[in-house]
Amino acid sequence: MIYLVTGGRGFIGSHFVEKVLADNHEVIDIDKMTYAASNSLPWDNNPNYKHIKKDICELKHLPCCDIIVNFAAESHVDNSIESPGVFLKSNTEGVFNLLNLIKNKTYEKPTLVHISTDEVYGEVALDEEEKTEESILNPGNPYSASKAAAEMFIFSYAKTHDINYHIVRSANNYGPRQFPEKLIPKIIKHLKTNKKIPIQGDGSNIRDWLYVEDNAEAIYKITQYNGKNEIWNVSAYNYLKNTDVVKTICMWMGIENYEQHIEYVENRLGHDYRYSICSEKIRQKLKWKPEHDSLTNFLET
Repeated sequence: MIYLVTGGRGFIGSHFVEKVLADNHEVIDIDKMTYAASNSLPWDNNPNYKHIKKDICELKHLPCCDIIVNFAAESHVDNSIESPGVFLKSNTEGVFNLLNLIKNKTYEKPTLVHISTDEVYGEVALDEEEKTEESILNPGNPYSASKAAAEMFIFSYAKTHDINYHIVRSANNYGPRQFPEKLIPKIIKHLKTNKKIPIQGDGSNIRDWLYVEDNAEAIYKITQYNGKNEIWNVSAYNYLKNTDVVKTICMWMGIENYEQHIEYVENRLGHDYRYSICSEKIRQKLKWKPEHDSLTNFLET
């Protein structure tokens, strides 16, 4: 297959590209190379890989491909609060442009696999059940709103223009090549430089931590699935408070008294306390499950 990947030099996208190339597919990677992109990757000289430096909002035509996997996005919630227009352009208008390019294809239209987020469901209270693919979207910040808006355009173009799609809503990813603005690499960086770790609020916010290679495997299985127009939650059921993440990494690094390394800072505006999604659909239908079922197991290796 020929994969057209957008944002393939970013964190999650690069792990997906690595997996696709390892299975001998061709990859055309459209990445505008923002601050979070990798300038050098091990497969840069792979004959099956081609990088095009371009913003998906500015694309005028699509290269010949079998499937489009859209990772291109701004993803840092704090930045979305400060500069929401940037997120609207990249995360929503970028998808809008891709849809119009697919619509205008005169021959067989490629399927669009759009990488969304569990944050589109909004905050999930402790006494609430996990959100399923049928749950109502209730985004609580500009980042998740831009992702939810992109999904609405996908649904409308699927009905109006007969475009095939899959939408992937993944939990918090962690792993190699993640930019230090994210929690886990930020913790490691601050510990190594003997700086206090900024933790928002009281550190009790809960996230489900999914190893990036497990997420890439889930997305790859979806691209190989012969169905169409489906939504997929991808999660690890690995729930940790932010302070528990700090504690775990300190234990891994042999650092005692983890609390002494934390500096509690003001909570972000509209901070969602907890995200929780059910991934039983992909586990049962595509026989996927995460190989890394806990943060501790990964860090100890």
